[in-house]
Amino acid sequence: MADVILVDIFDNDIGIAEKIQAHENAMLHRAFSLFVVHNGNMLIQQRAYTKYHSPGKWANACCSHPWRGKTLEECAMQRAKEELGIEISKPKELFDFIYFSEYDNGLCEYELDHVLIVDYDGSLSINREEINDVKWINIDDLSIDIVKYPQKYTTWFLNCVPRVIKYIKENF
Repeated sequence: MADVILVDIFDNDIGIAEKIQAHENAMLHRAFSLFVVHNGNMLIQQRAYTKYHSPGKWANACCSHPWRGKTLEECAMQRAKEELGIEISKPKELFDFIYFSEYDNGLCEYELDHVLIVDYDGSLSINREEINDVKWINIDDLSIDIVKYPQKYTTWFLNCVPRVIKYIKENF
């Protein structure tokens, strides 16, 4: 299992922990969420059914935990390649936020999540170990869907997607 970077509420690096240990013991750690957009549409992924939490739920294009010695942007570009089979450059960080969510299996997410965005229009080659399905969805349709069917989406996605949609409407 991989390690995660433990942080305080100001995102200062305070150590490392094994990923599963951090999720079993509610240890605040650094994460990132990459949003892929193009022409008013957002790429969302349905998490693989084998994931240890939130299996089959829809989320942003790519999420992970960064590792020491790499920038958030470098980690996001590498995970986009590993999960989606895409080459991106210069994802822009929009904001960060902290969230906590408990799951039925005794695990939890307690993350300081950095939200990044990139414009991409190309082919995909998804990693089936990570992703069950992907789709492009118009942000207006997504705005309606998250209100009508919030149970379809991951906790972190519901927490940050309204701000991302607002950013897209103002800047794309």
